Amino acid sequence: SLSMARQGSGAMLASGGLGFPPQNLARVVVWEWLNEHGRWRPYSAAVCHHIENVLKEDSRGSVVLGQVDVQLAPYVIDLQSMHQFRQDTGTMRPVRRNFYDPSSAPGKGIVWEWENDNSSWTPYDMDICITIQNAYEKQHPWLDLSSLGFCYLIYFSSMSQMNRQTQRKRRLRRRMDLAYPLTMGSIPKSQSWPVGASTGTPCSCPQCLLVNSTRAASNAILASQRRKLYPGAVRQSSTFAGAALWPVGTGSAAVTGGTTKGEGLRVPGGAFGPSQSVPSGVPLPGLNNLNRPGTQRGTGLGARATVPPGVPALPVKNLNSTGPVHPALAGMTGILMCAAGLPVCLTRAPKPILHPPPVSKSDIKPVPGINGICRKTKKKHLKKSKTPEDVVRRYIQKVKNPPDEDCTICMERLVTSSGYEGVLSHRGIKPELVGKLGKCGHMYHLLCLLAMYNNGNKDGSLQCPTCKAIYGEKTGTQPPGKMEFHLIPHSLPGYTDSKTIRIVYDIPTGIQGPEHPNPGKKFTARGFPRHCYLPDNEKGRKVLKLLIVAWDRRLIFTIGTSNTTGESDTVVWNEIHHKTEFGSNLTGHGYPDPNYLDNVLAELLAQGVSEATLKD
Repeated sequence: SLSMARQGSGAMLASGGLGFPPQNLARVVVWEWLNEHGRWRPYSAAVCHHIENVLKEDSRGSVVLGQVDVQLAPYVIDLQSMHQFRQDTGTMRPVRRNFYDPSSAPGKGIVWEWENDNSSWTPYDMDICITIQNAYEKQHPWLDLSSLGFCYLIYFSSMSQMNRQTQRKRRLRRRMDLAYPLTMGSIPKSQSWPVGASTGTPCSCPQCLLVNSTRAASNAILASQRRKLYPGAVRQSSTFAGAALWPVGTGSAAVTGGTTKGEGLRVPGGAFGPSQSVPSGVPLPGLNNLNRPGTQRGTGLGARATVPPGVPALPVKNLNSTGPVHPALAGMTGILMCAAGLPVCLTRAPKPILHPPPVSKSDIKPVPGINGICRKTKKKHLKKSKTPEDVVRRYIQKVKNPPDEDCTICMERLVTSSGYEGVLSHRGIKPELVGKLGKCGHMYHLLCLLAMYNNGNKDGSLQCPTCKAIYGEKTGTQPPGKMEFHLIPHSLPGYTDSKTIRIVYDIPTGIQGPEHPNPGKKFTARGFPRHCYLPDNEKGRKVLKLLIVAWDRRLIFTIGTSNTTGESDTVVWNEIHHKTEFGSNLTGHGYPDPNYLDNVLAELLAQGVSEATLKD
């Protein structure tokens, strides 16, 4: 393989703080967005010049991309939260401002592209483009991209790219375009730039929010106890108020809410699409937990990690005080109002085909192999049979000599007492008792697991905060409603030989129960009935059967804050993606999408709903 120096490979420069180049050094600026496969994709040079011009006028404003590229008409970038927002669907994706060497491809206006299946041309990711251009300038006959994590060979003589596994070849081309914008020196330090490429936003799944809130409670308890004991002394790890929003990965993996995020941000499905909502049901006593990094332990260092100087702080006012809200929501209302008064020609953007042609009642048939056409769920009745101690003890084994490691719930050492000592008193559970979860082997103070269980859904199941392994049968907090499913005589794009399964979910407004964020308060239910589509083939029917199980376990929806509108106390999707666009895939929630059925099976498995469930 050809080893090559990758100049300006797109690594974020750490020397002058994050997100801006060191003083007095010219760099090429390339704005990039994060796609659903976790890859940063470059905007065109024309779009980058436009963003830079807006940035000079207002570093916290919004950029309407349709003004420079008609195909990007629905998109707006919010500079305050560094997210791209799609106005017709509400989909959000992170963006970043990246820097490269002025002598590299983007500085010269050189774009390398590959030919895709519909004969149009797609630009390579920027670091690959730069690597190809470097090899081309050095007159290498070929280039092996495996060092960048891609199993392709580039042959310059035939201008082709070959997949090393399948031997499939595609055409390659080198095109001259506008050079990307140059910048000198630094940008105002107040800018909320995203942290380097190796870190992601905090995990917002209900389990991590539950662990975070439990940890925040333990931190608040400990801080108040220590203030009584040692006035003036405050515990470092619970006082990061106003620090960076997410941990900075410096070689060792950064841990947020118990999940390792060292491998960069992998966003499932459509990144931050309408179907990924952040439930706001977690009380955050003491401190707003989204406002401080999960405390991490440097390898070989006994000290708590601190935030390096020069990391810009995300202003606290970005976060809604009623619960953990994705920071990108902060500027959303502003963006929409801003964009409304601008000359964006939204009519030129193709319209999604959301619904099938009309279907008469006589054409609707039951789905073969599935009983009935409707499932209703009523109010949840909590089983009173098992006490919290019984549940926790059922899934753990006691550990006599625990290792000298952190309990990732309370962040105290396992060899010392739980952070819940003196707050939770349970007969027979001493604060220093440590238990190991049976399947995955992760260890915690018994008292901490108990606090986490009491803080959650109390449904007799337990989920490991570190690896998300589920013990028992996980149920959710979906409000009462109705799920209908039937066959319609139309085909989805990509499944021309099959009819279509249509699922109709209907949930009325109501009053929140004890398991919801604000018991006793009204919740809204927008956009119901919601229509979703699956192909009527073997795998599609399997997905339907599992979705029915997930519905019965109240896992399809939850009550939280809408990622699309920012409204709280409303019914939102709960991490199991659905296809709501029948005849197109403009929103990312439609067809064709060859990986969708496998992806949704993986999401169902993550909720404890698997094919084994169907055999029971």
